Amino acid sequence: MTVSRIASCLQQLKAQNKKALIPYIVAGDPDYATTLATLHAMVKAGADILEIGVPFSDPMAEGPVIQKGHERALASGMSLKKLLELVKEFRSTDNNTPIVLMGYANPVEHMGYAAFADAAVAAGVDGLLTVDIPPEEAGDLNRELKRVGIDNIFLLAPTTTDVRAKHICELATGYLYYVSLKGVTGAGNIDTTEVREKLAQFRAYTSLPLCVGFGIKDAASARVVAESADGVVVGSVLVNTMAVSGKKSPDAVAEIIAGIRSAI
Repeated sequence: MTVSRIASCLQQLKAQNKKALIPYIVAGDPDYATTLATLHAMVKAGADILEIGVPFSDPMAEGPVIQKGHERALASGMSLKKLLELVKEFRSTDNNTPIVLMGYANPVEHMGYAAFADAAVAAGVDGLLTVDIPPEEAGDLNRELKRVGIDNIFLLAPTTTDVRAKHICELATGYLYYVSLKGVTGAGNIDTTEVREKLAQFRAYTSLPLCVGFGIKDAASARVVAESADGVVVGSVLVNTMAVSGKKSPDAVAEIIAGIRSAI
């Protein structure tokens, strides 16, 4: 079985004693062309894995900043189908950087799990993180993703029990995304001591890399989290930058990525 782009990337980083930098932006925010240019700019600035938000009308896990990003993306005409076209175009000049789609069950269910899996792998998608499908209900989707070699990324949270964590770790491939805060994206400040303790607890159940997101706003917070995590996920600050910078987003976002890359 071939090693996925995600596994290969994370293995290489570990061998180099480096931490993964995983930025998140919403596809279509503010438009198709700017999203594509920003993805390439982030890779040049030091991003290792790209998380791309699938626009949805009710992104319940997101704070106000990313919710507005979803609204702008939908207003620009972005859809799951167009997002797969975007990934395909990205792949025409970058066949190495892993891409994870992050979103909600509805668009994937609407397309159909099998049809989505086939279209996603054909476009060059490497992983899927579905916020609102609990592990107990992920069997059918997991089967289809496994069939085409797409990693199924799952969330772990401060409130995740030991029993549930073990179950999630058994299902997951690629990496595990630890939500460092109780609440929505972009909320509050990270308790780095709790993050360190929870990651140590979860490492007993899995050999997969543990990446941390929610609340990482700058180079300083990323540096502290990277001491105990295998990677850091940065989202709200980038989406906010997209809102402010518009078509100048590629340069503005790349500057933030470069600063965080050097910090971790």
